[in-house]
Amino acid sequence: MLRSASVARTVEKRGREGGWGEDRSRRPVWKDHNLHVVWGVTLMAVLGSSSISPAFPRMTQELGVSPGQVGLLITVFTLPGVFLTPVAGVLSDKLGRKKVLVPSLLLFALAGGSCMLARSFELLLALRVAQGVGAAALGATNVTLIGDLFEGRERTAALGYNSSVLSVGTASYPAIGGALATFGWYYPFALPLLALPIAVLVLFSLHNPEPHNDQKLQEYFRSVWGAVKNRTVVGLFAGSLVTFIALFGPLIVYLPILMNERFGASPLVIGLVVASTSVVTALTSSQVSRLTAHFSEKWLVRSSFLLYAVALSLVPLMPSVWFLVLPTVIFGVAQSLNLPNAFSLLNEAAPDENRGAFISLNSTILRLGQTLGPVLMAAAVVPFGLTGAYLAVGALAASMFLVALALIR
Repeated sequence: MLRSASVARTVEKRGREGGWGEDRSRRPVWKDHNLHVVWGVTLMAVLGSSSISPAFPRMTQELGVSPGQVGLLITVFTLPGVFLTPVAGVLSDKLGRKKVLVPSLLLFALAGGSCMLARSFELLLALRVAQGVGAAALGATNVTLIGDLFEGRERTAALGYNSSVLSVGTASYPAIGGALATFGWYYPFALPLLALPIAVLVLFSLHNPEPHNDQKLQEYFRSVWGAVKNRTVVGLFAGSLVTFIALFGPLIVYLPILMNERFGASPLVIGLVVASTSVVTALTSSQVSRLTAHFSEKWLVRSSFLLYAVALSLVPLMPSVWFLVLPTVIFGVAQSLNLPNAFSLLNEAAPDENRGAFISLNSTILRLGQTLGPVLMAAAVVPFGLTGAYLAVGALAASMFLVALALIR
């Protein structure tokens, strides 16, 4: 039964027509309508953190909280995903992708938009928890859908394009959020309402092969665990943790604080500098299929951690706010080498029948990294200061390079 279900899904995936009734195999991957809908989900998945960080300095002043406290707005948002993303992955395998994705988008939009009306830090934290519950499924389901929809080099190309779109979001959201924050710290919280039309598109316009999984739970989890025990998969999971610790601690949360305290940068300037990372990632990720024609995906993932280490170590050495563009650009190149290739390797390792749970495990680790990043930076700042904290995370990235050499082979 399991094998026949898997074969049926593969045949369906290879023979299925695109969303507009065209034969997808006769056109470039980036023109596929289903991929366009997935991009909408991807843009929502990265909206919850990057759009509000430029407003952090103003929040500390107007809400009367410390930089460490304002970082909790990231922590409480990402923490629900640590626990709920695996549940969402299992449900998407058992019930279907849309039945999990649409309610998640609606909760994300309504709770996130309500943050705009909050005027106390405690209420803001509570609404961010609810928004994080809605966000738990987004970052895993978008990658899972690409694994469902594409195979082989098409999958790698689709993941590269998706990483570019993700980076366009993370590039534009800080700038948009910074611009909105000039009118008031709460205006960036209007952006999650964009998830409402995305939910409508997913419900009525996404044509994806839904999973047909008849496994009993014991057999289901045994299959997932068998795939997870692979050495390369363990290395990729470890890399995901370190990547998102570095992204959400030093870059998204503490780089705006550093720019404000050291250089007196405005929210708009902060947004533009942080956005430079994602602009570079967007440009280079679109070329990932060309890079993999010359270098293996595993080699590209391993090398990215050296670039992370260089970028983070350079941040405290920069003499002015605009010089910070140098380390943020290097960080962006590292992201483009790492994320699409790591996601491609994970999709290749995932059993078709259990892809939702498998990818959700990686997404859970990403959420853990997002949650730990601000906390670890805050802990390191106390004894070492900002300079020492950046060097410490740079050393962590360099250590991950050595781990990747041993495991991702």
